[in-house]
Amino acid sequence: MATSIELRQIKKAYGEVPVIHGVDLTIEPGQFTVFVGPSGCGKSTLLRMIAGLEPITGGDLIIDGQRMNDVPAAKRGIAMVFQSYALYPHMSVYQNLAFGLETARMPKAEIEKRVQQAAAILKIEPLLKRKPKQLSGGQRQRVAIGRAIVREPKIFLFDEPLSNLDAELRVAMRVEIAKLHNDLGNTMIYVTHDQVEAMTMADKIVVLRAGILEQAGAPLDLYNNPRNLFVAGFIGSPKMNFLTATVENGAVKAAGSSLLLGRDVTGTKTLGIRPEHITISEGSGIKFADVRVDLIENLGGQTVVYATTSDGEALTVVLEGQRAVAMGATVTLYLDPSKVHVFDEAGNAISQS
Repeated sequence: MATSIELRQIKKAYGEVPVIHGVDLTIEPGQFTVFVGPSGCGKSTLLRMIAGLEPITGGDLIIDGQRMNDVPAAKRGIAMVFQSYALYPHMSVYQNLAFGLETARMPKAEIEKRVQQAAAILKIEPLLKRKPKQLSGGQRQRVAIGRAIVREPKIFLFDEPLSNLDAELRVAMRVEIAKLHNDLGNTMIYVTHDQVEAMTMADKIVVLRAGILEQAGAPLDLYNNPRNLFVAGFIGSPKMNFLTATVENGAVKAAGSSLLLGRDVTGTKTLGIRPEHITISEGSGIKFADVRVDLIENLGGQTVVYATTSDGEALTVVLEGQRAVAMGATVTLYLDPSKVHVFDEAGNAISQS
């Protein structure tokens, strides 16, 4: 049976300095939740409070209906995987996996069973006799995850577990952790600063900034309906374009052009357009602007164009496939007005009417 977690006005302060400012969050049983945000936003601190490694200054942590604020970490039914592998170098992989169970005086037969099951799940059976120095980074991370699996916890917590791996291995391990969640069905919380990891792995993304929960929801909900400029700029890669705009009677003027968006707003706003929602193909929406091409990145499956508008603002465009676009050229951009985001002076999203 998977476990639910509820944070009720959770606060954290170091002396007189508050770092977590009253976070309210519900994590459903079996949900894969990702805490994401820039360095220093409080995501690891929040994770450590759930784990019992940091005392909670205020609010209530509820796990399966029980208040856990003062329950020791060892009794919360939680296993944590850290950024550093923290393996014992003098022990074999088998001994690393078994050590915590042996310390808890578990019967040898049960230890053997759990270690073998974890090794099978992670496909590390051939490595059980090796020492950590004989393993690659990805193999060491698998062992660290295996050490959590053998404990059969109710909740898995991952604190930036892939940060020490190279780009290719990060992608492979990302897939492995997603498969692990699918196979085990446990409630998992995963901390990362990488929004691509968040988008590809999460059932729910929690975006944090300076100890405040900015928005929480399904990945595509945050992508399609960001609550504010911060979330809009953080979710999506390359990041959303932001242009200064004036709005009069629903007509938005930006980048030297005017768009009818059907929204009852006035004044100076910020226009948000995702790079993948702009094209140079005529007939793929309405004409938006003429821009100067500054730089082109040919990625094979996509072409990324960095350009400057007539107003001098930077604009990034992602085109599907391989496109013949010349640096220094002037190109006409088209877009679908329904894909355009508008933000008010406070940076909050203005919904479509």
